[in-house]
Amino acid sequence: MATKVSIVSLGCAKNQVDAEMLFYKIREAGYEISEDPGVCDVAIVNTCGFIESAKQESIDEILELSTLKREGQIKKIIVTGCLAERYNNDMMKEMCEIDAVVGIGANNDIVAILDKVMGDEKVQAHPDKLLMPLEGKRLQSTPQHTAYIKISEGCDNRCTYCAIPLIRGGHRSRKMENIIEEAKGLASKGVKELNVIAQDTTRYGMDLYGEYKLAELLKELCKIDGLKWIRVLYCYPDKITDELIDVIKNEDKICKYIDLPLQHCNKDVLRRMNRSGDKDELLALLRKLRKEIPNLVIRTTFIAGFPGETEEEFTELCEFIKEAKFERMGCFPYSIEEGTPAATFPNQIDEDVKNHRAEIVMDQQSYIMDEFLQNQIGKEMEVVCEGYDRYAECYFGRSYQDAPDVDTVTFFTAGEDKPTVGEFYKIKITDFIDSSLVGEII
Repeated sequence: MATKVSIVSLGCAKNQVDAEMLFYKIREAGYEISEDPGVCDVAIVNTCGFIESAKQESIDEILELSTLKREGQIKKIIVTGCLAERYNNDMMKEMCEIDAVVGIGANNDIVAILDKVMGDEKVQAHPDKLLMPLEGKRLQSTPQHTAYIKISEGCDNRCTYCAIPLIRGGHRSRKMENIIEEAKGLASKGVKELNVIAQDTTRYGMDLYGEYKLAELLKELCKIDGLKWIRVLYCYPDKITDELIDVIKNEDKICKYIDLPLQHCNKDVLRRMNRSGDKDELLALLRKLRKEIPNLVIRTTFIAGFPGETEEEFTELCEFIKEAKFERMGCFPYSIEEGTPAATFPNQIDEDVKNHRAEIVMDQQSYIMDEFLQNQIGKEMEVVCEGYDRYAECYFGRSYQDAPDVDTVTFFTAGEDKPTVGEFYKIKITDFIDSSLVGEII
């Protein structure tokens, strides 16, 4: 009987793509893939190490699997991903149930590592992170109609709070022709929604071609038969070019949705973060985007309680959010990440204060969201069906306004019709509940 292997992938969609490449290698080597880590021989935890809460989630998952191992339900535990890359030397010492700790540079060697582990060998693999494969065949783990495509790895922005360059290394773009080939393969397998991701999608191509190439890449992706929605995530405000705006505006396949992590608006805070811009510049950019791209939905994130953030600077952030009226927004308390410059900054803010400020921002955003959702009532929009909610007794899906996993859903009734998962339907919006729209098939 084939050895059963399960992968628990935590954190961002970029990590999920890495897990899908690991899945493919493992299956091709003759191992059996199991969806349930509780009933497998080997559990692989693809960890996240971005902020403290993500690290804790990864540790909790490993501890839970360790309990299953002690109870004899699983045999081996392998830890991969960002946490394994960052704390490779410590994890095996601190959690004796772990059988292998695999840095991201060893992802290509996962089958050999798996073979060793099954031979009762303890493995600690931590080669150069730049050996991590940028691309490869994948075993898709998302619903058939939607997929992520990673166009680059690493980051050169060096924000002072962020550990990603320490974990993933510098920015490395994939060749455009390879991305196009992969996207065509996904479309041929039924993918209709393609979510373009990277640590910084707007920097795409600078290292390979000497200029920003995201706009050109998107134009090429729009030519692929079968793709209906192309969504762009993880854009940086200082790299939004006029060409990129024109492509998003004029290409029908590109969702009128942009993920634009701003982190703050105060000039002094942004400089301490090693980011550019200020409140006026950011408002000007938002006005330009909304003027040029009708019905644009903007998602952003902010950090509350960055070292040295004064009450006045925090108030400016709140006023900025009120004025900007983001359709989608998240705010997180600043997380001290060892090895980053901000971790050594003076005037670190108390945890309770940071959490309280983040709560204030999110409470404020809830009123903005309610106003936005109220304005959607009576409108018609296309929604991709993603399933049936037996508790709500209706179907649910997403419109162009909602990225998978991070945004809300639209609930809808269908009368005697039985919508098919992955198909698109015209929905008339009649109400909203919490942060989700409610409607009916036209």
